[in-house]
Amino acid sequence: MKLKELLENISYTTLSGSCEAEITSLAYDSRRVYTGSCFFAVPGVHCDGHDFIASAISSGAAAVVCEHIPDGIVAQDCAIVVVEDSNVAMAEMAANLYGHPSRHLKVVGVTGTNGKTTIATLLYDLVRAMGHKAGLISTVVYKIDEREIESTHTTPDAIRLQQMMAEMVECGCEYCFMECSSHAIVQHRIGGIEFTGALFTNLTHDHLDYHKTFAEYIRAKKLLFDRLPKRAFALVNIDDRNGEVMLQNTAAKRYTLSLRRVADFHCRIIEMLTGAMLLKIDNREVWVRLVGRFNAYNLLTVYGAALLLGFEREEILQQISLLHSVSGRFETVVAKDGTSAIIDYAHTPDALANVIATINEVRNGTQRLIVVCGCGGDRDHSKRPEMAAIAVRDADLAIFTSDNPRHENAEDILLDMERGIASGSRYLKISDRAEAVKTAVMLAEPGDIILLAGKGHECYQIVGDERLPFSDKEEVTKWFENFKR
Repeated sequence: MKLKELLENISYTTLSGSCEAEITSLAYDSRRVYTGSCFFAVPGVHCDGHDFIASAISSGAAAVVCEHIPDGIVAQDCAIVVVEDSNVAMAEMAANLYGHPSRHLKVVGVTGTNGKTTIATLLYDLVRAMGHKAGLISTVVYKIDEREIESTHTTPDAIRLQQMMAEMVECGCEYCFMECSSHAIVQHRIGGIEFTGALFTNLTHDHLDYHKTFAEYIRAKKLLFDRLPKRAFALVNIDDRNGEVMLQNTAAKRYTLSLRRVADFHCRIIEMLTGAMLLKIDNREVWVRLVGRFNAYNLLTVYGAALLLGFEREEILQQISLLHSVSGRFETVVAKDGTSAIIDYAHTPDALANVIATINEVRNGTQRLIVVCGCGGDRDHSKRPEMAAIAVRDADLAIFTSDNPRHENAEDILLDMERGIASGSRYLKISDRAEAVKTAVMLAEPGDIILLAGKGHECYQIVGDERLPFSDKEEVTKWFENFKR
């Protein structure tokens, strides 16, 4: 495709070189620039793409899109396009290159702190169960109909995102369900996508290391709704005080859901058992295979979204009753002696409190709850004492351990967590996560429940810049086999 075609509807202040340059690929990493590539110089948190323009040109870039031209750059046969925001231009030009695939899909974005992965995945499972092809963009995995692709980010970069959507269209998908992280929204990764609908789950303490203030975090989520077209729908949870905030400036059709208030879609928990719940959704009773109040919200969101997409009520309820939990989201492993482990991605104070509350609601008086949790390194420090306080308050025993320490010392993270713990609380500190899981299994009596929180589906530990193989599920299964025969 020629550069002039890629630049359709793109605002730019300067253009040097020829618009007739033939563009064969797009890249924002100079190491992925080849002859004919268009390189986007994107300012980042740790480095600035403008520092790599010369490298991109020497690698054969046919065009460079940047926010300013650094001193000493000699373009020669390379076109230089100066724009106000390289991220915005990259998203729109990627959509141009791949033929605006979102126009041929019904794309539903899911945002909020907790529940995004579950809702997006359950919607994908739901519509496929009803005979339709769909794509999925989630923290756990990317899917193009049945084909799975390893997930690298909750929401991938704009180029990869448009490419995958084009592949969805090519293989006949009608729907795409995607998580929209706050980072992705403010970095314009979802630019160039025409959404059919957007869903809001809840907003709690997370990512303040990036957004700095809670107000900025709210604003990031709200941008998804502010940019929706009139023909789209916006469905929000109004039991969260920020739900109605999301709707304030949207042009989309507005819908609400609630477990507590009058809303367009309403749900009530009638009965909760260890492996099932009886829900009353819009005056219809349905047994589901997921448990917990947070899953009642997730399922109600799925129900409302499916109705707004045009599916029949009775068919939706029938399929909702058959849905299973998502990998690493309240996933259960049971030992031969009846000890059980619940693996969950809960890595925020609210998510941890919700998961523990669900377990406490269904466990009997003789079952103890042992919680193994930690906090990620290079991330928001302020939630560390909060999570520790929740664990020691609501469990019989808490074991604090590492959870992707990254470039921080795991012991320092544990010290931050300890600041939230009152004297006399029952807890252990074991920085080695494998040893922490083993200890929890050894301390558990038959029938006890172990909650392994924070990593969920992840099969690695990030230490420094390395991803070391590690899986909570594999570890607890191994120790169950060794000690719980």
